Amino acid sequence: MYAIVEIAGQQVKVAKDQKVFVNRLATDEGDKVEFDNVLLVGDGDKITIGAPAIDGALIGAKVVRHLKGDKVIVFKKKRRKGYQKKNGHRQSLSEIVIESIVASGAKKSTTSKAKEEKKAAPKKEETKKAAPAKAKAEPKKETKAAAPKKAEKADDLKKIEGVGPKAAEAMVNAGLDTFAKVAKAKPEAIAEILTEASSRLSHLVTDTWPKQAKLAAEGKWDELAALQEKLDGGIEK
Repeated sequence: MYAIVEIAGQQVKVAKDQKVFVNRLATDEGDKVEFDNVLLVGDGDKITIGAPAIDGALIGAKVVRHLKGDKVIVFKKKRRKGYQKKNGHRQSLSEIVIESIVASGAKKSTTSKAKEEKKAAPKKEETKKAAPAKAKAEPKKETKAAAPKKAEKADDLKKIEGVGPKAAEAMVNAGLDTFAKVAKAKPEAIAEILTEASSRLSHLVTDTWPKQAKLAAEGKWDELAALQEKLDGGIEK
């Protein structure tokens, strides 16, 4: 039996007991993970295709280790402009081993259910209390319109190395719109915000983001630049 499943923003063909390298997952080594976005399951001549995902299908896996991939050289050059730039990049990866493939009728673990219930919890409806009718109509008092408060401008979170436009938008939508707020947040909480916003952001490693944000909030730009020179895509080398 084999399956095609989406893991951390990429589609992977997996089979039982197979080891797979995927984009870095926001879990610890040795943790068990489940993936329910199963697009296709093949069992001999029987093939089940989802629309887009198969209802009740579940892939169980275990995180073996976290590592970095081979270095990739990124070279940019503009003809007749005297411009060229060379950078190296090592993608953050996770090695997982597939433990089970369930084609239908799978039950998610309690942790997965708790996350879904948290997302699906309806907001409490706010009910307005009717004001009691006044016996006599009071004359309207002329009041000066209060000047509208200026909305606080969000900081440019893309100055944090490793934060792209989509990641910055996700954090702003979650209320982390300034360097000071990001500095107080835990890396695990930021990673959870990114994962809930899009599966394509779940591979980002947020360990150094609060530290960078603290320096930016305090205006220590020279120290921030020195720190970022030691980083590789926001990750400590």
